[in-house]
Amino acid sequence: MSVVNPNLSDMQRAVGKALRVHWRLFMAQGVIMVILGVVAIVWPVMATVAVDIYVGWLFLISGVVGFAALLAAEDLPAFLWTLLTAALSLIVGVLLLWKPAEGVVSLTVVLTAFFIAEGIFQIAASISYRDVIPDAWGWMLASGIADLILAALIITGWSHTVGWALGLIVGVNLLMSGLAAIMIAVAGQRVVKSLTAP
Repeated sequence: MSVVNPNLSDMQRAVGKALRVHWRLFMAQGVIMVILGVVAIVWPVMATVAVDIYVGWLFLISGVVGFAALLAAEDLPAFLWTLLTAALSLIVGVLLLWKPAEGVVSLTVVLTAFFIAEGIFQIAASISYRDVIPDAWGWMLASGIADLILAALIITGWSHTVGWALGLIVGVNLLMSGLAAIMIAVAGQRVVKSLTAP
């Protein structure tokens, strides 16, 4: 029988329950992220181009789906908004795929900002859930700090780093986030074992 900590909020209890039930998924996600992260770190220029092409295809597909959604627009404002966003997505997708070198600069800026936001969120989440995952919250904290340090390094050395920075940022982010997910899965597995122990 498990003892429920009265100091935990409903959200923290929900996170704890999700970890107990789905720890295997966290483990699989973590392992895949670590592998992809190592590959991106070893070949950052190729990873940079791969990210550019991946995002380009996402925008292109989003634009096509947006144009298909035009058929469902019943009023003029919805039609115009859908037309505008679909056209913008198509244009951005085509430009990223057609001119990947130029797209890398823009994507590096956007992803650097994203990693700053993600780093802040991971640090806040790790501190907030340290009572739920006491054995793994430090890994989540380290992942957030690593994101912020990488973003700072990219910003300070911008002119020399833009060609490979995107791939390296993505690689380190995947590696650190993957390690954090693995440690969270291990913590979830420990909870399951302690609950099922005689």
